[in-house]
Amino acid sequence: MKQITGADLFVKALKKEKVDVLFAYPGGQAIDLFNALYGEKEIDVILPRHEQGLIHAADGYARSTGKAGVCLVTSGPGATNLVTGIATANYDSVPLVCFTGQVPTNLIGNDAFQEVDIVGITRSICKYAVTVRKREELAETIKKAFVIAKTGKPGVVVVDLPRDIQRAYGSDAYPEEVVIRGYKPQFSVHMGQIGKAVGLLNHAEKPVFLIGGGVNIAHANKEMTRLAELTGVPVVTTIMGKGGIPTTHSLYVGNLGIHGSFAANWAVGNCDVLFSIGTRFNDRITGKIEEFATGAKIIHIDIDAASISRNIVVDVPIVADAKIAVCSLLEKAQPLSISGWVDEINHWKKEYPLACPADRGKSALTPQMVIEAVNETFTDAVIATDVGQNQLWATQFLALDENRQMLTSGGLGTMGYGFPAAIGAKLGNPHKDVILISGDGGMQMNIQEMATAVVYGLPIIICILNNGYLGNVRQWQEMFYDRRYSSTCMRYRRSCESGCNKPDRECPEYTPDFIRFAESYGAKGIRVTKAEDIKPAFESAQKNEEVPTVIEFIIDREANVMPIVPPGNPLSDMVISLAADCACTSRHKAHGHNKMLVEVIVESEEV
Repeated sequence: MKQITGADLFVKALKKEKVDVLFAYPGGQAIDLFNALYGEKEIDVILPRHEQGLIHAADGYARSTGKAGVCLVTSGPGATNLVTGIATANYDSVPLVCFTGQVPTNLIGNDAFQEVDIVGITRSICKYAVTVRKREELAETIKKAFVIAKTGKPGVVVVDLPRDIQRAYGSDAYPEEVVIRGYKPQFSVHMGQIGKAVGLLNHAEKPVFLIGGGVNIAHANKEMTRLAELTGVPVVTTIMGKGGIPTTHSLYVGNLGIHGSFAANWAVGNCDVLFSIGTRFNDRITGKIEEFATGAKIIHIDIDAASISRNIVVDVPIVADAKIAVCSLLEKAQPLSISGWVDEINHWKKEYPLACPADRGKSALTPQMVIEAVNETFTDAVIATDVGQNQLWATQFLALDENRQMLTSGGLGTMGYGFPAAIGAKLGNPHKDVILISGDGGMQMNIQEMATAVVYGLPIIICILNNGYLGNVRQWQEMFYDRRYSSTCMRYRRSCESGCNKPDRECPEYTPDFIRFAESYGAKGIRVTKAEDIKPAFESAQKNEEVPTVIEFIIDREANVMPIVPPGNPLSDMVISLAADCACTSRHKAHGHNKMLVEVIVESEEV
């Protein structure tokens, strides 16, 4: 056996795992690993400008390619700067392997310079975390890390590498397989439970499929579409499940939840069988749990047994990978006679469509127009979003299918995720269009990664929906806190009057000027204020094939995401719209459904 350093074995392991892109930032306790990577031709080492940008880029790479994202940082602040990205990826079941440098083993626990217990810090927010204590354990530990990250319910693995382990000599052997005691990912499905589920479905009069992110993670989109078509059952998705079947499909209803469509929320509220696949039933989709789908028998398929009946008690639990389960269902399912139910849902879709009108008379440019122009312009694309109103508008209006994929932080809701995730997606998909939809606030959280996009020649199209506010919080302040716009105005200066809640043309200039910012980095910048300029801006961006293009869309400063379910309310109580010309609150019954009420709130400053 050849004797090599731990650092050289690290590089060999990456190549054995077919890692072609490594997101890495150097430092003192990782310098030997970077030395081993010097001049490496098979691995593209990407140097972002901040470790948080680095891990979000690895996340975007992983989500868009289906491969594990891999990153490398030094100890101390290098490692702790990964924490938000680790939680972001793990909440959304993204396979990442994160290598962190560490002080030598004889110094661990002595408060050495740049020493932190990154394993202890991240243990509760990742799938597995370990410090390598012996050189002879290095190869097996790295192999285990990739297996754990990619199999079962995907997630994040943190491998802490002390510097003496990196420098120590040992065997160059790297295992082809590894046995992990106590780790048994689910590779099968209980056919008896599948039979029970199909039996319930066959007797349903108003069934609904609820698709979560597990369907996309399992790459079961085609199979799920076939199952919906075979049974004729309408499909509702969570935000993370959007794209589980094409959004243009006649059986697709819309997103469920606090910003879900009217038809989707009502379909779940009125169904008699809710067949859910790959969702955790978190509070963002259930609203008031006690009133969620109360008239339905609930079937729940999830690869994580701990997720089943944790939030919503179900009638038929099935622990399985979504793709395996859906394929098993295809063998047993049959067409259902539910045309009347489908017609009823389609009527709701037509009667209460999603819309983002320019109803305040301040801007004729709406987020819906921008996102629909994305749909029309880009047919083969990865679209990353940031978090906030921009994310919610994107999840409402983006058209997704097998050629258009959306990346978004769903479980943790991490601002600053979108831009670096788009960078990672472009590195993993160089021949696809990659578009970022961001707000002005989220864009500034990892804005330094513009340098990364420019120096690596990544022609990402960056759409900034600029309303000059931290819009999602401002909307809650408008609706539920008497318009007390506390710390949400991005145009605020010390010269502004305290308690201002009336944005107008006299507000200070926005900082920064996104167009000049882009140009200072060597990118292209376009500002759009009129609807007729949206399409030309995208056409111009498409011609820019060497560097990013920033398109700043100036939207209504008080534009809102509708519908919304107020906090603590059931999904049936939706605020459909806000209008400034009337000061009244009304409740009305819709279509004769006595148990389902829709709340329409209309507000004004004057009574």
